[in-house]
Amino acid sequence: MKSLYPMVVVGGFLLLAMMVYMTAPTSALDKKPHADAKAIDAALETIHWLGHDGFRIDVGTSVVYIDPYKITGGPKADIVLLTHSHPDHASVDDVAKLCKDDTVIVTVTAAAEKFGGKTVQVVQPGQRIVVKGIPIETVPAYNTNKFRSPGVPFHPKDAGFVGFILTAGAVRIYHAGDTDAIDEMKDFACDIALLPVSGIYVMTAEEAAEAAVRIQPVLAVPMHVGKGIGSLDDAERFQRLSPVPVRILKMEEAPKG
Repeated sequence: MKSLYPMVVVGGFLLLAMMVYMTAPTSALDKKPHADAKAIDAALETIHWLGHDGFRIDVGTSVVYIDPYKITGGPKADIVLLTHSHPDHASVDDVAKLCKDDTVIVTVTAAAEKFGGKTVQVVQPGQRIVVKGIPIETVPAYNTNKFRSPGVPFHPKDAGFVGFILTAGAVRIYHAGDTDAIDEMKDFACDIALLPVSGIYVMTAEEAAEAAVRIQPVLAVPMHVGKGIGSLDDAERFQRLSPVPVRILKMEEAPKG
């Protein structure tokens, strides 16, 4: 992979007891220095885009999936992170393909009820937790100008949907979930930002570029395209508009172990 360095210019279900090492409003988080280009290059090799908002991230020996949707296979999950309850994000069939006996699903209350019999840890925005040794922060994800009907957003703030910031070694990776460009983003500290760009339900490419200004990651990766939702044209437009470097990942239909 080409180095990033030249680019860097600017039966119910089981509810686990919260493994919280600190709980604080995300807006109170201190900005941290960015990881260096070598660490970010290495982290990119561990991030596998599965189409739409779905990713597999290999963190050391652990396999973490985020919002898997319409997948055909892949290594079994140690952790599955689900940003919200909509079926293209909390897909029961796809999660079932990935779960093993000790897989932990981390999600919001509205999605947790879908996974009876699984080990589920329920979260809400503004928490810091550790799951299987991996630090994870939950941040708000909601619409400000995308409406299902007048005055009714697709992703309301009061629904408590989330994005995740996970720490993989020296690199902080932010998965935005389904969101618009929100004020809280100015307080998010991350190195790599996975941002939705398709519009309609989430940010447009133009709004995602505005979000990148607020977040100021080292690198942005577009998502919420592919698998019948959005277009790679949206990703390419975001790449042209973004004030930070953008990497468009290749979609992996069946990620290799």
